[in-house]
Amino acid sequence: MAQTIITRFPPSPTGYLHLGGARTAIFNWLYARHNHGRFVLRIEDTDVQRSTDESVNAIFEAMEWLGIDWDEGPYFQSERFDIYKKYIDRLISSGNAYYCTCTPEEVDAMRNAAKERGDNPRYDGSCREKNLPWQEGAVVRFKTPLTGNTVVEDMIRGDIAFSNTELDDFIIARGDGSPMYNLAVVIDDITMNINTIIRGDDHISNTPKQILLYQALGAKVPDFGHVPMVLGPDKSRLSKRHGAMSVTAYRDMGYHPDAMVNFLVRLGWSHGDQEFFTRKELIDKFDLDHIGRSAGVFNPEKLLALNAEHIRNAPADSLAAHLLPFLQEKGIAVEAGAYLYGVIETLKPRSKTFVEMADGAAFYFVEKPEYDEKAAAKFLKPALLGPMKQLTDAVSGMAEFNEKNLEDIFKQVMEDSGLGFGKVAQPVRVALTGKTVSPGIFEMMLALGKEKVISRLCDAVAYIERVSE
Repeated sequence: MAQTIITRFPPSPTGYLHLGGARTAIFNWLYARHNHGRFVLRIEDTDVQRSTDESVNAIFEAMEWLGIDWDEGPYFQSERFDIYKKYIDRLISSGNAYYCTCTPEEVDAMRNAAKERGDNPRYDGSCREKNLPWQEGAVVRFKTPLTGNTVVEDMIRGDIAFSNTELDDFIIARGDGSPMYNLAVVIDDITMNINTIIRGDDHISNTPKQILLYQALGAKVPDFGHVPMVLGPDKSRLSKRHGAMSVTAYRDMGYHPDAMVNFLVRLGWSHGDQEFFTRKELIDKFDLDHIGRSAGVFNPEKLLALNAEHIRNAPADSLAAHLLPFLQEKGIAVEAGAYLYGVIETLKPRSKTFVEMADGAAFYFVEKPEYDEKAAAKFLKPALLGPMKQLTDAVSGMAEFNEKNLEDIFKQVMEDSGLGFGKVAQPVRVALTGKTVSPGIFEMMLALGKEKVISRLCDAVAYIERVSE
């Protein structure tokens, strides 16, 4: 029977969740979901000085917005020190680790001496065979093999061999007994049964050390896959100057979470030439075989285009929850329901973000639209009073308020007045929205509803009459 795939995402709560971290989380989540496995969330908060509750909450908030759910956790490393202590003692008693009392100055001197000899700067193993007992301030070092290679069998990059002579006896516990990163990670992964680790290739140098720790503890080494970094458009490491903000900043700019997930997955993974993926398609198709070895390049224009496509393709009722906060920011109090869904339907084809959609939706929710001065002067003028009156009366008398009947009314007004469609539609548009740009005239009228349309047309007729006087 095949083993259940168990992946994990272990962010450090020292800031917000950024794009690179979010992509790592998504890759692990998708791989677990594709293989009907499990996805574990672990908070690596052993750096007490820099870890904050605010950052923990920001990570949860970002993952929730992205729709990345976890099956286990969140575990906190800060609550697991007793477990780490037990494993540190085990490594010491088995002869795989030892106490070291060398001072930082002494270690610096060893490194400088090695550098002068043309060797790698490293700790020289002074305490390796001393069998020192515990004493205050002593660190614990791992006894790295002095010969041979450690091979990382990478699922993405292929085998990578590291000579053990290049690795010094690295510290696994500080002088205060707290675990170092490499040890804590390995113990967490062993105790949480993690068998698949997908992470950024900036971790590759840690992997041989971690493999040696698994082997020393008699544990099965997980499958590793190291994904290339995300670069900015100028091919340098992605940073804030490229627009690499926190994930939630994109939410606040009106991006759709499905577009963000789609975009981040495509930064390094492909499925033929397909660019647009629904969440279900990503789960169905995601694999490690098609993660590239070259870095993904962050392209804000591509993200915006994908966002527009996700908005266009999503059902209106699913978009409402994303749009409502932006309407509320404009002081528009509205609830999800048929009227809002109708409004969204008219705006979907022309909104790249939810900010744009909220801007475009504002006229639907006001009592009376405010006319743009130039638009009113150009289109709500005395010469159009007759056609506008005729159209208002005809709409008021409609038995059924539908697109076919609206088209017939417009045709009749055009025929009687000798005006083209644009000459009739544009004054109606200004009357209903206050502006010269809006969704299609008939779909907009249907979304507004008969009552609002008649009320606004009557106001426009009254306005033209006042101008005529």
